[in-house]
Amino acid sequence: MVSSTQIKTIQDIMRKDVGVDGDAQRIGQLTWMIFLKIFEDREREFELLDEKYKSPIPEPFRWRNWAADPEGMTGDELLDFVNNHLFAKLKELRVDKNPMAYVIRSAFEDAYNYMKSGQLLRQVINKLNEDLDFNRTKDRHLFNDIYEQILKDLQSAGNAGEYYTPRAVTQFMVDMVDPKLGEKLLDPACGTGGFLTCSIEHVRKKYVKTVADRELLQQSINGVEKKQLPHLLCVTNLLLHGIDVPSNVRHENTLSRPLTDYGPKDRVDVIVTNPPFGGMEEDGIESNFPATYRTRETADLFLVLIMRLLKDGGRAAIVLPDGTLFGEGVKTRIKEKLLEECNLHTIVRLPNGVFNPYTGIKTNLLFFEKGKKTKQIWYYEHPYPADQKSYNKTRPIRIEEFAAEKKWWKKRKENEFAWKVSIKDIRESGYNLDQKNPYSADEGPGDPDALLKSYQKLQKQIDQTREQLKQELRAALGGDS
Repeated sequence: MVSSTQIKTIQDIMRKDVGVDGDAQRIGQLTWMIFLKIFEDREREFELLDEKYKSPIPEPFRWRNWAADPEGMTGDELLDFVNNHLFAKLKELRVDKNPMAYVIRSAFEDAYNYMKSGQLLRQVINKLNEDLDFNRTKDRHLFNDIYEQILKDLQSAGNAGEYYTPRAVTQFMVDMVDPKLGEKLLDPACGTGGFLTCSIEHVRKKYVKTVADRELLQQSINGVEKKQLPHLLCVTNLLLHGIDVPSNVRHENTLSRPLTDYGPKDRVDVIVTNPPFGGMEEDGIESNFPATYRTRETADLFLVLIMRLLKDGGRAAIVLPDGTLFGEGVKTRIKEKLLEECNLHTIVRLPNGVFNPYTGIKTNLLFFEKGKKTKQIWYYEHPYPADQKSYNKTRPIRIEEFAAEKKWWKKRKENEFAWKVSIKDIRESGYNLDQKNPYSADEGPGDPDALLKSYQKLQKQIDQTREQLKQELRAALGGDS
């Protein structure tokens, strides 16, 4: 049965190979091999269910025919086969209306074999064959955990860490948006597929009851990822989560199409996403957007795109940095559009460190519905756990911490973490969405009305404490006042 120790053993074999340089390349190398091994196991399952099943991969290139035999090809012969035949065939695979062939070709478009030693490559392949069988239920369940570890390893692999959103944040966003069976769901910057797989689990657990329901779910999940490594990780991740043909996850840049090209057939019911932030798009991408909203800031462009892609009544949850909330110029025009076209009903403000170790940027979770204007915005300031002052690798944010938000969500009242701001106040502030917590002791003088609310709350607490002390004093004196 596969374990994190065995994955580490495989990575240690790769470290001996002069061609593999660094964690990102090791993960890339491991991922294309795991993909082919998992697809082989899925094909064996398909063959049992359908005796007429035909593989989209030509016979000589199926895992069983070149990799499965531990005494099979090795050394220079194996290297020549992988580099000059296997990759060449998969990159040019004929689609012929076969959606899985399209998935495989897309996954290998920019994939590489970094290993230079055919002997070490054979050792890695043999370890995968020994330790991983996707058709064993125990392996399938445990491998999901191993896969999470591979994704976490990306955090130490340079900017590859941008592909990983903490599971707790992903799950909270999906839970609150609550995608239903039959709703078309999209992550337009899907990375390794965290939001997609979390949505699959959510819908499957709450709404899937029949085989027909399962088929409907298969057709409802959509994603786009422009970089090869996360795209291949995403496709593999969806196979692991029971999506038989993940052909709705495309390897391209969602922002590279002119905004006006997206029409009714592209519109979706639900979007959950964490678009890259802090980065700039390549030259010319901004020209795909109307002049009023042109910027090279990736997160802002995605916000405009999401508004375009949602159906009326569609729901979205998106991770955005503080800079989008308080930014001016183009950012102000984008926020004005958002509040006019959508009901931005909730902003959950996350504390520092949620995305440690690869960025300390403060982030926010925006929840909105298309087709209704915003009248007021509720804010919820997510606190650290009582015994923590920050998050880190060993103590990340946990889903249990969102219990207070979930309880508050349907019966909203202002408290020390929650407050609301009217659209009138937002407009008067120049569409600044960086609205401070009026109940926080850290915010300085602030707005007089907020100060009055804070003072009244404090006064109430003082009165309650005074009354409690009186009662205790009476009890101590035997009931005499």
